[in-house]
Amino acid sequence: QVRLVESGGGLVQPGGSLRLSCAASGFGLEYYDIGWVRQAPGKEREGVSCLTRSTGRTSYADSVKGRFAFSSDAAKGIVYLQMNNLKVEDTAIYFCARGSCLTAADIYGFDLWGEGRSVTVSS
Repeated sequence: QVRLVESGGGLVQPGGSLRLSCAASGFGLEYYDIGWVRQAPGKEREGVSCLTRSTGRTSYADSVKGRFAFSSDAAKGIVYLQMNNLKVEDTAIYFCARGSCLTAADIYGFDLWGEGRSVTVSS
């Protein structure tokens, strides 16, 4: 079955850290651009980060630059989003997705999405 399986997230205080994982099932991650997208309550989906395979470049939304880091383990077929110095405004459901992206803002080129993981930043 072709799918993306996410794990991680949860509740953390402002300034804390969390890590999200996204594992590919039924296909190889290395053949696709991979993105992280979030959706806060009452807001539209927002691109957080994008790994573009053709260039090897990882891009980030300005709101998370310097705090979030995208990494991948090709052997395991897993990508990660390390989130540091979390802020209340980072509270959202986070999705990983595969497809095509050149920048973090490119969220309409994805054809497969994970189920989403909740990240809540609150004191």
